[in-house]
Amino acid sequence: MYAALVGSGRLDALLKEGFKYMFVSNSDNLGASLDLEILTYFAEKNAPFLMECCERTENDKKGGHLAVRKSDGQLILRESAMCAEEDEDAFSDISKHRFFNTNNLWVRLDKLKEIIDRNGGFIPLPMIKNKKTVDPKDDSSTPVLQLETAMGAAIECFEGASAVVVPRTRFAPVKKCSDLLLLRSDAYLLVDHKPVLNPACNGSAPVINLDSKLYKLVGALEEATQDGIPSLVKCDKLTIKGLVRMSKKTKFVGDVKIVNSSAESKFVPTGEVTGEHDLTSNAGLGKLKPTSVSTAPIAGQKPGTSGLRKKVAEFKKENYLNNFVQAAFDAIKASGTDISKGSLVIGGDGRYFNPEAIQILIQMGVANGVRRFWIGQDGLLSTPAVSAIIREGGPRWQKAFGAFILTASHNPGGPTEDFGIKYNCEHGEPAPERMTDEIYANTTTIKSYKICKEFPSIDIGAAGHSKIMSDDGSAEVNIEVIDSTEAHVKLLKSIFDFSAIRGLLDRSDFSMVYDAMHGVNGPYVKKVFCDILGQDLSVTLNCVPKDDFNGGHADPNLTYAKELVAVMGLNRKGEKIDMGGRPIPSFGAAADGDGDRNMILGTQFFVSPSDSLAVIVANADTIPFFRTQGGLKGVARSMPTSGAVDLVAKDLNYSLFETPTGWKYFGNLMDSKELFDGAEYTPFICGEESFGTGSDHIREKDGLWAVLAWLSILAHANTNSLSDTLVTVEDIVKAHWAKYGRNYYSRWDFENMNATKANAMMDKMRAETDANTGKTVGKYSIEKSDDFVYVDPVDGSVAKKQGMRFLMTDGSRIIFRLSGTAGSGATVRMYIEQYEPTKIDMVASEALADLIRVALDLSDLKGFLGTEEPTVIT
Repeated sequence: MYAALVGSGRLDALLKEGFKYMFVSNSDNLGASLDLEILTYFAEKNAPFLMECCERTENDKKGGHLAVRKSDGQLILRESAMCAEEDEDAFSDISKHRFFNTNNLWVRLDKLKEIIDRNGGFIPLPMIKNKKTVDPKDDSSTPVLQLETAMGAAIECFEGASAVVVPRTRFAPVKKCSDLLLLRSDAYLLVDHKPVLNPACNGSAPVINLDSKLYKLVGALEEATQDGIPSLVKCDKLTIKGLVRMSKKTKFVGDVKIVNSSAESKFVPTGEVTGEHDLTSNAGLGKLKPTSVSTAPIAGQKPGTSGLRKKVAEFKKENYLNNFVQAAFDAIKASGTDISKGSLVIGGDGRYFNPEAIQILIQMGVANGVRRFWIGQDGLLSTPAVSAIIREGGPRWQKAFGAFILTASHNPGGPTEDFGIKYNCEHGEPAPERMTDEIYANTTTIKSYKICKEFPSIDIGAAGHSKIMSDDGSAEVNIEVIDSTEAHVKLLKSIFDFSAIRGLLDRSDFSMVYDAMHGVNGPYVKKVFCDILGQDLSVTLNCVPKDDFNGGHADPNLTYAKELVAVMGLNRKGEKIDMGGRPIPSFGAAADGDGDRNMILGTQFFVSPSDSLAVIVANADTIPFFRTQGGLKGVARSMPTSGAVDLVAKDLNYSLFETPTGWKYFGNLMDSKELFDGAEYTPFICGEESFGTGSDHIREKDGLWAVLAWLSILAHANTNSLSDTLVTVEDIVKAHWAKYGRNYYSRWDFENMNATKANAMMDKMRAETDANTGKTVGKYSIEKSDDFVYVDPVDGSVAKKQGMRFLMTDGSRIIFRLSGTAGSGATVRMYIEQYEPTKIDMVASEALADLIRVALDLSDLKGFLGTEEPTVIT
C-alpha cells in the first residue's frame, strides 16, 4: 500500500490538496468504518500512527498481535509467519499477548512522507515469508514462497506510534470459511448495514474450527450449507472434522464436535446438537452421492455465438461433454446463481446423442447441487420454447434459473454430423459473453468433474414426475418431464389473434404448408395449426422429429428446404419453375432444427429474411401484443442484415440499433430498463439475415412467432381489402417496396473452408482498411472500410472484429464475416446489398452482379479459398 501511494504520486497529491489523516483497513473487515470519535482521539493525541486493537480470543490466537520491543519500548507488530517454531505456544498465549491488530489503521500523511523521504523513497518494513502453492485451490501444486510485508508493521517505523483498544464491532473479518460461517449465522446481526455480535452471545462470539484442509475455499462451505446456515447463537465452540452437510434446521448448543472419517459427506442431525457426534457410520446420500472424477483440459471447447458445436464423435470422447458441463456449472455458480433453488430446464432439438447427453446432464446437475429439473418430453424442446419456459413457467418458487439446450441449430444431425450444447440464463437469454468466456477459461484448467454415478436413468418418453430421495432422508431431487409445447404455445396464443388467423386459413382460396424439416418444431406446428387452428394434417410437412433430420440439412433456406421450395414453385435461386399445372400453396414456411429460424414463401415468391423483418416491423400494429401496448418502440438488426428495416424505423420514429450477429446483443436492448435501469425500448422487434426473427416476448429468435406474425399481417390485409381477391405474400412485399424502396440483398455461404486460410483472408482485409478507404472499384467508390466494432449502449461492453465492411458512397455494402456456428471447418459469409428507391422489379442476382464481382476481387476469395462457388446462396 505504501509503495503504491508513493509510486502513483497519490501521497504527494493528497498532501498538496491539504489532507492530513488517512484511515485504511482490510476490505474483508466488514466492521471497519470511518469513526469520527476515533479520528478525534487520534488528532487530539497528536500521534503519527494509531492502530486499532481488540482483545484476543481463541478465534484470534493465530493472528498478529501487538508487542513492545524491549530495547527501546517501541510498539511492534508480530505476525505468526515471523514467529520461530519454538515460540509458537507463547505466541498463541492470549493471556500473555492480549491484543491483536485489527488492521484498522490511522496514519498522519505528513509523517509518512517524512519517513519515506528519509529512507530513500520507501518505508522499511520487516519481510514476511509465507509458504504457499502456485494454485491456492490445489495443495499438491508447486510449492512457492510468498514474500510480503504487513501494512500494520509500519507501527514500528513511527516514533510515538500508539494503539487503542476498540470493541469487537470494529472487527468482523472474513479470512477463512470459519469466519464466513460465523458471520452468516444468527450469532451476528446486521445493524446499520454492519455485522454486530448478537447480544444473545453474551459478548463472546462462538469459536469456529472447520476442517482447514476440506474447507479452505468458499465453494466447499457453500456445498456444506446448501440447505441453510445452522444456528450458532447458543454455541460456545464448534469443531468440524471431515465432510459434512448442515441445514438451517440445526441448532448447535454449547461445545460441539462433529467428526466424519468417511470419504462421503454426512448430514448433521437437525434440532439441538450438543457434545460430540461421530457421523462416520451414518447413512449417506445413496443415489444422490456425488463422485469426483479426475480429468484434464480438452482443447477447443470455446463456445461460439450459440454455444459449443462439434461433431458427435468429438462429444462422445471420454470426458468431453462432462468437462464442458462442469465448466458451465462452475461458471453459473460463480455468477451468483444458487442452482439448488428453482429449476433447471433441459431439452433439445432431438438430434443424435440427445438422449445420452440428457442423462449425463441430470447426473452432473444433481452432483453439483441442482434439486429440480424440467425435462422436455422425449428430450424435445425448441430453443424459443426453452426461453418461454424460463420466463413463464411454474410457480415462483420453482421458477427456472437457467437451461441447457442440446442443439446445433441448423447444422446437420446424425452419428457422423454435429451436436451442440448451450446455456441460457434466468431471463431466458443466451449466456452473455462474460459467462461463455468464463466457461471456456474453466475448460482450460479443469481437473475434475462431479457426477452421481448411481443416479437412476430417467424415462423421458412420458410426461410425469419422479422424486428420488437420499438414503439419509436429508435431500430429494424432483424431475418433471413436461409437455414440450404447452408453455410456448400458451404464450403465442396471448400474443396473436388466433381467431383472425383461422379466418384466413379457412378461406377457400388460401392454402399453406409448414415444413419442420424433421426438426423439433414438428410437434409445435401440429399443436398450433392442427389442434388449435383446426387445419388438416396436410398443412404440415416433415413434422416428425428425427435424430438425423431424415438425412437432410435442417436449415430453412432455398438450398436445403428444397422439398418446400419445389412445392412453392421455386428453384434454389428463388426463380420460378414450371409446375405443370400443379396447384401452389398461398403460403409456405420452414423451420430449422431447433425451431428458432424461419423462411417465408409466397406462391412462387421468396421473401428474404431482411425484407421479412422490415415488413413485420412496418405492420406490427396488426399484432395485439404490440397494438395493446401502445405500439412498437424499438427495432434492431444484426450488422450484416440489410438496411430495409432502417427505412421503416426512420419513417415510424422507432429507436434503431445495429448490433453484431448474436441474439444476446438484442437481449440487452430488450432488458435495458428492467435489468439495467436504462432506457425503455420495448415492445421490441429484432432480426438477423440468417432467417432469425423475434420480439421481446422471449429472449431468443422464434421461428413459429415469425410465421404467425406473417399470417396476422395477411389476415389483416385481407380483412381490410376492398376486393374479394386474396391479398398475397407477394402483394404485401411489393407494396412495401413501392413505399420504401428495395434493398437488393444476397448472402453467399462458403461452408467447410480451411479455417487457417479463411482467417488469413480476413486478416488481409483488416490490414488493407486504410488503403481501401477512398478507393474506386468498378463503378463504386469505397467511402469506408473497417472491421465492425460495437459498443453496447446498455452495459458499455465492446465487441470487436465483428465483420469486415466495405461501405460505398451510394449506400451499397459488402460484408465478410466468419460464422461461429459451424461444427467443423469454417463458414465464410459474404453479404451484398444495394438500395434502389424506384427500380424494384429487377432480378436480385442481376441487380447485384457488379457488386458481387467487386466483393470477390476485394477479398481475393478464390486466391485464399480456391473457389468462388458458394455452397448456399440466400
